[in-house]
Amino acid sequence: MLKDKISLLAKEIHANVVESRRHLHANPELSFHEYQTSAYVAQKLDELGIKYQKMANTGLVAMIKGEKPSDAVIALRADMDALPIVEANDVPYKSKNSGVMHACGHDAHTSSLLGTAKILTELKNEFGGTIKLIFQPAEEKLPGGASMMIKEGVLENPKPDAVIGQHVMPLIEAGQVGFRSGKYMASTDEIYVTVHGKGGHGAQPQQNIDPVLITSHIIVALQQIISRVADPKTPSVLSFGKVIANGATNVIPNEVYLEGTFRTMDEDWRARAHEKMKKMAEGIAEAMGGSCDFNIVRGYPFLINEEKLTADVRAHAEDYLGKENVLDLDIWMAAEDFAYYSQVSDACFYRLGTGNKERGITSSVHTPTFDVDEESLKLSTGLMAYIALKQLGN
Repeated sequence: MLKDKISLLAKEIHANVVESRRHLHANPELSFHEYQTSAYVAQKLDELGIKYQKMANTGLVAMIKGEKPSDAVIALRADMDALPIVEANDVPYKSKNSGVMHACGHDAHTSSLLGTAKILTELKNEFGGTIKLIFQPAEEKLPGGASMMIKEGVLENPKPDAVIGQHVMPLIEAGQVGFRSGKYMASTDEIYVTVHGKGGHGAQPQQNIDPVLITSHIIVALQQIISRVADPKTPSVLSFGKVIANGATNVIPNEVYLEGTFRTMDEDWRARAHEKMKKMAEGIAEAMGGSCDFNIVRGYPFLINEEKLTADVRAHAEDYLGKENVLDLDIWMAAEDFAYYSQVSDACFYRLGTGNKERGITSSVHTPTFDVDEESLKLSTGLMAYIALKQLGN
């Protein structure tokens, strides 16, 4: 039985997958600089006899073709970059690169896809169709490695029928996975604003144009776009996390600088919101005697899981793991550049449980104490192999 063969192979290679994950975790590299990571992946693909080509500088795309006749094509994606975080874990595989850490599980994603490749290679004579392996750089930094690989043709020659990705989630216990059909993750835009006024003595406000006061009005007013302009049925978030008014207790500065993020799940509304935010901020600044430079850096689109594909993939997961280990997910206003694949292809992005409360593995992604329960790497490799082969019609 295919499921039993895959499960057995996943157990047999588990130690090797853990070894790969720990090597990658100890040697993290930032977005667009995954040179050693890329070389390591290439070496492992060479050992498996899998041909590949480089793409987007540090990215790799490889293919495994089954020996039975079929024109079906499925793409599996893993990201490879790390984050600029100082690791606080005291583990043998702690990051050796100061200030860089695999705090989002991309080491688990990459090692898992290598393990999946090993399983699929072992089963080549038992399936038909082609599986593309996408080892993608720079998920964590705009413009995102996914957009670059798509532009360079990763979804062509051959074109996959679907793209499937998995991502660690410490809120889910190891041994379980989570799915959501339809809109799942938000678009993300970066907002950079400079409010100009006229600084001076804090005791003589009549001689100044206070950019701090102007900025305060702008921040409060912009929230009305979310509460009074956005359709309540469309999730939208506007947050400002950085405000710099470099004055003093009695010094009004000449300008105030702020940074924020805007996220939503509707591309038309996203574009309209950009226009309204800019117009409102500039209008308030002008009305109060100052001026405003309002710049939006457009980020990733929203991520949508195609409904039929997601239903099929979920059914395969339930078959492989049991229904009790397949969970429903809510929408999540975080962003992922896997969204680019979902905008141009049928796609399914699901969550791999990596938490373990009993062992204290509960830290969220993007934190200095993030880690994964490596038992989950048995599931991650086998499940993805099973999903791929079932989607190919085997």
